[in-house]
Amino acid sequence: MTMTEPAPAGFPDVHGRAKGYAKRPVDEFLARARDAFEVGGEPMSAGDVRSVAFPLVRGGYSIAAVDAALGRIEDAFAARERESAMSALGARAWVGQARETAQVLLDRLSRPAKERFDRVGVLRYGYRVAEVDLVADKLAAYLATGEEITVDQVRSVAFRMERRGYRESQVDAVLDALVEVMLAVR
Repeated sequence: MTMTEPAPAGFPDVHGRAKGYAKRPVDEFLARARDAFEVGGEPMSAGDVRSVAFPLVRGGYSIAAVDAALGRIEDAFAARERESAMSALGARAWVGQARETAQVLLDRLSRPAKERFDRVGVLRYGYRVAEVDLVADKLAAYLATGEEITVDQVRSVAFRMERRGYRESQVDAVLDALVEVMLAVR
């Protein structure tokens, strides 16, 4: 197989009218990730894995199966990044950076309800404020007291939309940063 024809990933297909991830983009991304991880191909980070998106099509790969695989791949890249940073900075500095980031996140998530993130304009849709605030309370408890939350729970959080909701990019950035912190201290 050449890079232009990546090996099929072997994920289950969705059936009937259901939509799944388009196969070719998934296969190509996984081939690039494998090359980056195993043979030093084009650099890739855990953040790159977390932010990848695939088109939805009928008859594509099962979304849950691909997302689970991406989570494992992200974990592998994060572990490698953690090892590299710890050897370069030392464990104490690495943990210190993770603590600083966690404190910034806790400060954001502990803001008063309905004021944690910027809102979109009157005619635009953003994440439903009440749902984000509920999740923010749980995430703040995790950061403050160690309440049990898994990386997969943070990765899979989803919000419905509403007019004048929270700006998606800000909420997503906080969730991504929290995943990075959680992976840093694993």
